[in-house]
Amino acid sequence: MLVDTQPATHQHVPAAPEVRDAWVNSQLVGVMMDNLGSTLLLGGLSLPILVYLMAGEVSTPALVLWTAAMLISLVLRFRLIGIYRLRYDSVDGPQRQAFIERYGWSWPAIGLLWGGPVALSYLQASFITQFVCALLVVGQGLVTLAAYSAYRPIYRSYTNALSLSALIGLVLATVLYFDRTDPLQTTALFAVLVVFWALLQMAGVRLHQVYRSSFELQFSNQELIDSLTLQTRASLRAVSTKNRFLASAAHDLRQPVHALSLYADWLASEPEMARDIAPRILQSTRAINELFDSLFDLTRIDAGNYKVRLQHVEVHKLFADIALQFEPVAAGKQLRLRTRAQPITLWSDPVVLRRILGNLVSNALRHTTRGGVLLALRRRQDMVVFEVWDTGVGIAREHQQAIFQEFFRVSQHQGTEDSLGLGLTIVSKLATLMGYQLALQSEASRGSVFRVMLPAYTQQDGAADPQPTVVAPG
Repeated sequence: MLVDTQPATHQHVPAAPEVRDAWVNSQLVGVMMDNLGSTLLLGGLSLPILVYLMAGEVSTPALVLWTAAMLISLVLRFRLIGIYRLRYDSVDGPQRQAFIERYGWSWPAIGLLWGGPVALSYLQASFITQFVCALLVVGQGLVTLAAYSAYRPIYRSYTNALSLSALIGLVLATVLYFDRTDPLQTTALFAVLVVFWALLQMAGVRLHQVYRSSFELQFSNQELIDSLTLQTRASLRAVSTKNRFLASAAHDLRQPVHALSLYADWLASEPEMARDIAPRILQSTRAINELFDSLFDLTRIDAGNYKVRLQHVEVHKLFADIALQFEPVAAGKQLRLRTRAQPITLWSDPVVLRRILGNLVSNALRHTTRGGVLLALRRRQDMVVFEVWDTGVGIAREHQQAIFQEFFRVSQHQGTEDSLGLGLTIVSKLATLMGYQLALQSEASRGSVFRVMLPAYTQQDGAADPQPTVVAPG
């Protein structure tokens, strides 16, 4: 059998703000870690210069202690870069955030250490040494502005620690060597440090906003690219589906049209055969009409123009109409068509419901050569179930999912040779349109049962036990 189902349209759902923020933050951490090597190089070059200048001019134990702490911090810094490259460089999101939460303390710690030369040299070393120490502290602040401002929490904690360490060092040196202090000079240094601290914070905020805006734009662009890619693929699938649909419809239409042409030529050449040819012409015409009706139905459903009109539907009368419609088909194949209806009323669209059940009955009769077809209604606690049973060829288990895919045809199936292939397509689409569930149970060579399940609230009245009705005995 040939089943046409419209491929699902995969719509791109915009990422939640927290997903975007997590991705952006992970990229900012990546930028900061990429720049960490430059600060490590600057620190490695600055340390011997500072030690050389301060040696012999400041307290030797304090200088040794500070130098040892700096060496340890530089080694740990180098190891930190290795850990990041090995474990976190190729991942995004929560993993990088976990890395920062685990090792974030190291940035303010190194900031405190870099403020140490102020406490060691101020009012103790020569003017040149003090100037170089202050210059390197300022340089550390400026370098970290470019290196760490991408990730603001780390930059803020580092610059706060660096500035606070320098201020504390200035205060301690002023207290310890008060007799050497020039109040005006000390006040000016305090003011310069505070201003420098404030400028670092303001510049860091602005540079961070530039980084963040850049990555947010990159994220949005990637979302747009993904959305366009999905839409392009969906469009290509839709075009491919429509092309195959038209090819299949043209193939199905060609056979009855060609037969109709042959019958017309035959009738023109042998008018006395009209009695034999007329039924065949009617059969071909009926097949063409059925195909066009199905095509129009599918077009209306796909275009969203199929309007549902809900009203009361008497099931007993609906079954009688369907049985009357398919009685000639069943009788012509010497099959028995039975209905088992319950005298209840449903709230549904009678045209849609009749189309669903009619196509299922037509499909069952087409693929059944002996036995019969049963159209029944069962009531369950939470739903009303229409069932169409047949004793036909059945559907193998490996095909039961595939038959609802587009243009699937079970090879060597009785009844597929002249099938228009749109009946089950319409059933599937109309069931989806109405919010009904569609189920199949089948066994090869033993028959099938299709079930259409309606919510229980569609039922209006209750009634007694069902009464079987034989419509077309074989």
